Amino acid sequence: MTRTLKPSPCAAVLKDIAKRYRVGSVEIPALRAVSIEIREDCLTAISGPSGSGKTTLLNLIGCIDRPDQGELEVAGTPVAELSDNALSDFRAAHLGFVFQSFNLIPVLTAYENVEYPLRLTNVPPARRRERVLSMLDAVGLSSHARHRPSQLSGGQQQRVAIARALAAAPRVVLADEPTANLDSQTGASIIELMRQMQREHGISVVICSHDPKVIAAADDTVVIQDGRVESVKRSSDIHIVRPHTPVVGSRIQS
Repeated sequence: MTRTLKPSPCAAVLKDIAKRYRVGSVEIPALRAVSIEIREDCLTAISGPSGSGKTTLLNLIGCIDRPDQGELEVAGTPVAELSDNALSDFRAAHLGFVFQSFNLIPVLTAYENVEYPLRLTNVPPARRRERVLSMLDAVGLSSHARHRPSQLSGGQQQRVAIARALAAAPRVVLADEPTANLDSQTGASIIELMRQMQREHGISVVICSHDPKVIAAADDTVVIQDGRVESVKRSSDIHIVRPHTPVVGSRIQS
């Protein structure tokens, strides 16, 4: 009998997770028996070469995709038990996303882009306005509230995306290569901002990235190779992951 995961304070718990994709008649294993815990209130980097499975892992934690096998818990909820509609509601309430290409809605202003997830969750207008203005101020863009994405630099667009990701007060924010389309100086400022937001808001941030600056800023680094977790670095210690064994770390004390 398979042991069911009990709710935990971790940002995510994966047990024996496998994910496969089919291209024509060929089945491609993206993840193979991955078992790991992503700690809460930490910045975790997922690193690995192209095709290693790191984006697939991020998509599963973000409930954008479902595993083919194994158990997955996100923000204390066994998400495999949720229907598609319930999973969509769960994402809106508990998860925030930051993408490489910013994914802002071009016809909306910065204010309206940040407000959008709050409209989806039916936050009252007065509370929406308070939250949006607070988030834009936090990322240094109060004076750009009425600008559309085409009127903003790449770094400013990514700051709007971060404000949008945090607007609904999620427990976990997931970022896919958030500095890839930015110059090194702007990328460094975005990493610093995400680190600051993670600490100030007490959230868990999981970043999929090749950027060594992201890895240097992370509390934990998960290295993926050929669909398996090769190693996990927590603070100054590196632990090699044994098959089917979750990697468990104590909370970093500030």
